[in-house]
Amino acid sequence: MTSEPDAPLLNEVGQRIRARRLAEGLTLDQLARLSGINGPALSLIETGKRDARLTTLARIAAALRLPLQALLVDREGVREEGSPIVGEGYDLKDFL
Repeated sequence: MTSEPDAPLLNEVGQRIRARRLAEGLTLDQLARLSGINGPALSLIETGKRDARLTTLARIAAALRLPLQALLVDREGVREEGSPIVGEGYDLKDFL
């Protein structure tokens, strides 16, 4: 089971997987065979109900002929609002 704060990310990744699978004309069972991940587990990942391990996502990406980052990043090079600029550093004062 996933925690509520993780749900948006898991849903986004699942939607990207499903969209690519459908664009490739693959059924869930076909992707399951190509990736070596069973259909029910793959379905849970696509619907954002299962937090997949990195190795599982890598197998799915390879089966879909995608780089792993394509499943994880919506738009390459676009910062999320409020995220620090690279090289800006971290504010750890709350953890000291």
